[in-house]
This record gives sequence, C-alpha cells and structure tokens, in this order.
Amino acid sequence: MGQFRNFPMVPRVVYGPGCIDQLDSILMPKRRNTEAPFIYLVDAVFEDKPLLGKLPLRFEDRLIFIDTTEEPKTEQVDRLVALLQDNFEEIPSGIIGLGGGSILDLAKAVALLMTNPGSAADYQGWDLVKRPGLYHVGIPTISGTGAEVSRTAVLMGPEKKLGLNSDHTPFDQVVLDPELTEGVPNHQWFYTGMDCYIHCVESLNGTYLNAFSQSYGEKAMELCKEVFLNGERDLASREKLMMASWHGGMSIAYSQVGVAHALSYGLSFLLGVRHGIGNCLVFRHLSDFYPEGVALFHEMCEKHKIVLPKDICSQVDDAGMQTMVKVALSLEPLWENALGADWKKQVSPELIEGLYRKI
Repeated sequence: MGQFRNFPMVPRVVYGPGCIDQLDSILMPKRRNTEAPFIYLVDAVFEDKPLLGKLPLRFEDRLIFIDTTEEPKTEQVDRLVALLQDNFEEIPSGIIGLGGGSILDLAKAVALLMTNPGSAADYQGWDLVKRPGLYHVGIPTISGTGAEVSRTAVLMGPEKKLGLNSDHTPFDQVVLDPELTEGVPNHQWFYTGMDCYIHCVESLNGTYLNAFSQSYGEKAMELCKEVFLNGERDLASREKLMMASWHGGMSIAYSQVGVAHALSYGLSFLLGVRHGIGNCLVFRHLSDFYPEGVALFHEMCEKHKIVLPKDICSQVDDAGMQTMVKVALSLEPLWENALGADWKKQVSPELIEGLYRKI
C-alpha cells in the first residue's frame, strides 16, 4: 500500500476553436475582488496583436509581456514575484500564461512562488513545493511541449536546468483553442512538435512504461505521425497536434522522458539552446538508443525541409563540456527510465561528451 503515486491532473479544461472567447466567464468566479487583479504573462510576440483584444482585462488586471528569446530562469521568476508583491496591495486573483512552453512554465512558477517563500531555485527538483500556488491558467499558442498539462515548470537555475516538479504545479484551468496556434513559423512549429514526438519515443521505450503512460503515449504518437507525415497545416492538423501535445504530456505523468531530454538540458544550460531545437539537435544522434524513432524523425525532417544546424558544440572548451556533461548526468530519473536501474554501468562522461561533440 502507498507505493503508487497519486498524481494530480488539470481539473478543468475547455477545448474548441474560438473557446478563448469564454475566458471572461471562466475567470469571473475566481476574481476575489476588484482590487485583486489577474496577471497575464504574455509572449512579447503578441504585443500590439489582435489576440490581445480577446483578453477580458478588468479593474486592476495587468499585462506583462515576456521576451522568450531565452529559456525561463529562476531569477526571472523571482523578479516577477517581487514586481507583483511591490506593486499590488492585494494578492492577485490569479496568474494567466498566454504563449508557448516557456510562458506556461513561467506562469506556473510565478503562481507557486507567490505563496512559497524563497527563490525559485530552492524548488528545482521533485516534490519540494509544499503550498498550493495562486490560481493559474494556461493558454497555449503553440503545441508540443505538454507544459499545459504537466506537473513541472522547467527553469534555468544558477546551477542547473530543472523543473519545479510538484503536485501543486499543474494548471487549475487550461484553455485549448486551436485557432491560437495559426501562423506559427514553420521551423518553430516543427521543433516544438518534435518535443511532443520525442516525449512519446522516450516514454514508450522507457523502463518506466506502464499501461497508463502507454495509452497516452501511443495516441500522441499516432497523432504526431498524422500531422508530420500525412497532414497539412490546416485547422484539423492544428487540432491534432494540440491533442498530441496534451497526450504526450500526460504520457510522462507516470513515466519519464529519456536520453534526448537529459542531453538537451545540458545544451540549454551552457549555450542557451531553446528546448525544442535542442531536442532535435540531440535526437538525430541517438540511433543507438532509439533506432526506429530516430529513423522516423529523419523522415519527418526531410518531408518538411528542416535542415538542422551543425557544429553547435565545436567551440565549447573542456570546462564548458564538463558542465554540460554534469548537467546531463544529474538528471538520474531520465537515465533510469531510458536504460534501467543499472544505467550508470552503461553511461560514462566520455560517452556523453562524444555525443555532444557530434552536435
């Protein structure tokens, strides 16, 4: 008894083209009073865009535009929390994230740090967050990361890139509107979609696999194949990828990701490589670990005319390389999922460095 984790899921989700128009009716019952604002963290790409007209700003509500050219950082979370604490007498009614995975993770983290003391860096790890955060809502505008449904908020810290993995992290409400993902640049659409695809490969081939994870992972994989091998970039395809992202995120709730994510975190930490493309840069070299998944990945790249950059690590010195290797090796649950309990006998710093040198 007690050996199985009792994981939380997103309690409320609204889905459908145009469903963002229901946001006002969703938020109104959660507004504590006219002085307790909703804080919108919005990707700066939407500044001065028509989408902002769909947001039901009332009373003291505030829009904060976030530059997402870099991965979200623990110090960024700390600054936003201090900003809200200094500028509002009332604690906000909630935090709303509108954007891709970086914005969604940032919104989750800010909501948690508004009610938990200290720095966001104090909570990088598993089950370190002890108090529920503020009410928080996720509105994805690109599909693939699974951040809208996951129990983690991945942040770059002073010493590592690691998520705030806790039962308090998942959103209280998610708004899945496939119309919001129209117009995403092709390369970004592909890289982020591949995050979902790689979630599936790593989950379905992992030692943690179980019927719960498999059911979600198989459906996400099916949808990814339809989108990236057979589909066009129309509304039907956007709907499929949005649901693939959801299922892909759920597939790792009772499982884990694997080698690609471990190595990608090292790339991000040292070189600032964004997560989606980082996964792709790594995954193309992992045929020894995921032969079928990598072969299909190359087929998808060819179909969508994706040419990945090379020599990313060519200028990394020995000290930098050791930092990346250290970050990758620190993600022990990912390696255990990929290779089993004796993974340390199979993975050496030299092996990881060899993979980085190929990128």
